[in-house]
Amino acid sequence: MMSMNESILVFEYFTASGEKDKCIISEAEAMLFALIEDLSDYNLDVVVNKSYENIISKYDNVNPILIETDIISWLKDNACNFNKAIFIAAENNNNLYNITKILEENDVFIYTSSSEACLIASDKSLTYEEISDNVTQPRTFRFKIDSKGYWKRAITNLHEKWQAEDPFTPLKLIIKPLIGVDCEDIVIIEDIKDLSYDLEEIFPPESRIIVQEFIEGTDVSVSLICQDGKATPISLNKQFVQLKNDKGTYIGGKLPFESKYKDEAFEIAKKACESVEGLNGFVGVDLLISADEKDIYPVYLLEINSRFTTPYVGLRKIANFNIAKTIIEGNIDEIDISLDGEVEFKKQGDNLDIRRI
Repeated sequence: MMSMNESILVFEYFTASGEKDKCIISEAEAMLFALIEDLSDYNLDVVVNKSYENIISKYDNVNPILIETDIISWLKDNACNFNKAIFIAAENNNNLYNITKILEENDVFIYTSSSEACLIASDKSLTYEEISDNVTQPRTFRFKIDSKGYWKRAITNLHEKWQAEDPFTPLKLIIKPLIGVDCEDIVIIEDIKDLSYDLEEIFPPESRIIVQEFIEGTDVSVSLICQDGKATPISLNKQFVQLKNDKGTYIGGKLPFESKYKDEAFEIAKKACESVEGLNGFVGVDLLISADEKDIYPVYLLEINSRFTTPYVGLRKIANFNIAKTIIEGNIDEIDISLDGEVEFKKQGDNLDIRRI
């Protein structure tokens, strides 16, 4: 347990780096505000880009640090001046791993996952290999988009092999970047004949991708708190994923989500997190509940997000405990982790709307 008088370094990647995209910033601000408000009992050194200096002026417990560069460059020069940190960042361009590594190298105690855990969770292929013996996942194969176009024949051959295992059920494929966020650049191949070199417009040569069997079902996630190698599920969440022109876009969610497979989803998420050493703090696990009632595996693990994910902003509104404070205090075993009510969060234009339902 830390002293309330000790200061904690806090930042969110986009607001600290001066991102201008309003759609991105609306979600980024919501996440940052939620974290600051949950940590109202602590003294916080909060880093924001100078262009956003007004967004944190209302918080009495905040010492604002205004920067005019990106957060990674700033951390390289300044992380050594801090003892503790909790932050929000995603896997884009390895930002989550790079930030964590800088903090570790400067002996900053972090309330988030280790750099090694972030590396494994960020790379979908590494995740698949790390937890393949413990939980059910869709069949997955890793490819590189080579400049000569051999990847097309390789994916076609993989499809033929998998289709031969069940020739009477048409097989669809889903292609994802090896490291991606929120359904970013996901492509669904309904018919292998539709696979074309147009894919290189999304994944240019030298891109690394994974190809998975596409399983029809309901997209869900589990939010957990991980501490000392133990993962505690908090909520099962419905994900809103918009499919358009065979591409997926994550637009929000609803929680908690009731399902007869809730216990199985919790167990799979818990096993997955406890299989990756170094996961800590708030963690989100993406799952799929199969639409096939005859499927011997009703729940499949898709990926692990070793970080604060968007459901946090909704979950904190109905949780009967303070999520971020619990992470700081490390006392999850002493807390009533019940929820009271339902909440929906959804991207609407440039805004993230959050409402109790």
